[in-house]
Amino acid sequence: MAQDIVPIELGLTEGDLITLWAPRWREDGEEWEAFLGHGEHVYCFDDAAELAAFIRTVTEHDLTEHPAWSTVTGLAAPELEPDDSHCYDIVGVPELAAGDPEAWTLSELHETLEMVRTLADVCELDVITEVLDSAPGFALLSSGPTSFLGKDGAKRWTEVGSVLAQRWDEVLDALDEVVFVPEVDAEALVVAHAELDAADAADEDPEQDDLDDADEVAADEVEEEDLGFWGEVGIDPIKIITSGEELWTLRCYLDDSAVFLGSGGKIDVFTSGKALARYLVDAEGHDLAALATWPDVQDAATAGELEVVATEDNTYVLPGLADDILQGPSAVDATQLELAVELLTDAADAADDDAVAAELAGSSPLGWYTSFVLEPDPNRLSPSPPFEGESETWRRLEQELEARFRRP
Repeated sequence: MAQDIVPIELGLTEGDLITLWAPRWREDGEEWEAFLGHGEHVYCFDDAAELAAFIRTVTEHDLTEHPAWSTVTGLAAPELEPDDSHCYDIVGVPELAAGDPEAWTLSELHETLEMVRTLADVCELDVITEVLDSAPGFALLSSGPTSFLGKDGAKRWTEVGSVLAQRWDEVLDALDEVVFVPEVDAEALVVAHAELDAADAADEDPEQDDLDDADEVAADEVEEEDLGFWGEVGIDPIKIITSGEELWTLRCYLDDSAVFLGSGGKIDVFTSGKALARYLVDAEGHDLAALATWPDVQDAATAGELEVVATEDNTYVLPGLADDILQGPSAVDATQLELAVELLTDAADAADDDAVAAELAGSSPLGWYTSFVLEPDPNRLSPSPPFEGESETWRRLEQELEARFRRP
C-alpha cells in the first residue's frame, strides 16, 4: 500500500463500507489528516471495485494533494481491500463494551474508538468528541485490564458501558450524516470488477498453485545448489547491514551455541564476500579453526573456488529498527526484528555476555516489547507508550554489537 494512505472498512448502519484514510502527514510545516471525501462528506463504497473506479475517474476530493496520491491511483482493485487490522465495527461497539474488560476486548474497543475519534476530529463532529470525553475510562482503554481492576476499575468500566449504551446512537447518527456513497463511472467499475475476479480466480486455480509450488521448489533447488558447499561444511556466511556499511562474516552452531569467525569475543568482518574469501586463505587462530571441516574451507579458498553468498535467513538488516520501535509495535517489521534479535543474541552468547539476554528477557521493557511483536496474541496486554526507553536500549544493543566487530 502507498505510504500513509490506508484502505479501511467502517461497520456503519448502512453496512460495511470502505474508504481511504490518510493518517497525519506534514506538508509545508503543517500537519494534516484526511479521509477520501470532499466538503462535509466522507466518500465510502460497498467494495474495492467501486473505490478503485472512483479514484481513477474523480479528481475533486481531499486527498488529491497528498504526496502519495499518484501511487494510490495506480493500484489494482485487490490492493485497495482493507486488511483485518483496518476493519472497524463501529455499530458493534456497545455490544463489545458489554463484555468483560479483557485484553482483546480493550484493544479492539480502543482501536475502533480511536478511528471514530479521528473521524470526529477531521469532520468536526463535536457530539462524538463529547460522548468519548464523558467518562474517564475512555482514556484508559489503551492501558489494558489493569485500569479496570478492583472497585474503582469496575466503576470506570461500568461508566464506559453506560455511556455507550445510552449515547452510541448519537455517534452513529453523526457519522451517517457525513458518510456519502457516490456513484462511480460504469466503465471504470467493469474494469475494477474484472481485476477482483482475476485475483479470485488466481487464488482458486490449482494449476496456478502447482506452478507456484514448482517455482518455489526450483528456487530452493537453485539455492541448495549454490550453497551446497556451505551446507556440507556446516558453516553459514552471514551478511550484516548496518547504518554505515554491509559486512560479511561466518558463523556455525555447535551444540546450539553460536561460533563466529573471530576470537576473544570479537567477530572478524569484511566489506564484501570476496574480501572474506581472500582472508580465509591464510586465516588462523580463530574460533572456527577447530572445526573438522575447516581445512575444506581453506582448500576451497586457496583454489579460488569459494563463493560467499548469504541466504535471506542469514541476512541481518539493522537500520531503521530503533526508529520503528519508537513509533510503536505496529510500525516494526517482525521478520527484520526477529533476525536482528537472533544476531544480537548469538553475538553476545559467543562472547559469554549475558547482558543482551537480560535486556531481551520478558520481564524487561524491551523484552516485553519484542516478544509482543514476535509472538502476537490477541489476549495479551500490549506495551504502553511512550517507547523512548525501549528505542534507546535497542540503539545501545546495536552499538555494543558493532563494538564486537573487528576488521583484520
